Amino acid sequence: MIFDSLKNRAQYYALHPRFERAFNYIVSTDLEALEPGRHEIDGEDLFVNVIECPLKQPREAKLEVHDRYIDIQVVVRGRERFGWSERADVRQSLGAFDREKDIEFFDDEPQTYYELKPGQFTIFMPEDAHAPMVGEGEVKKLIVKVRR
Repeated sequence: MIFDSLKNRAQYYALHPRFERAFNYIVSTDLEALEPGRHEIDGEDLFVNVIECPLKQPREAKLEVHDRYIDIQVVVRGRERFGWSERADVRQSLGAFDREKDIEFFDDEPQTYYELKPGQFTIFMPEDAHAPMVGEGEVKKLIVKVRR
């Protein structure tokens, strides 16, 4: 898991060949004007899901993991808390891994929580379990999906 300011984004370009393109999209796009839904950057290799929705209480937000994609999550409006645990430590699966949707949910308690505000980002690798959408009120956010 990585948590940082968008102004430091270049430090992470070397981690994946698609990260520079993903961050260039983030900083060169009017994020407030993006409509909810999927926006393609490079087909299935790099795309963005825009979400506007109410946030949840911690007990309602389940940890999730992905195999095929890395998430770069950016808050556009509001503040969002995330629960995090190392994937190797989660045990209470809520069902089999859904290969089509690239997701599995867990009912474990996150090891820690942190808050993201506009101008910051977080990256979740397949080794990370994360519980998004925690907080009060509503949030508009981007989830940039980067194929491994």
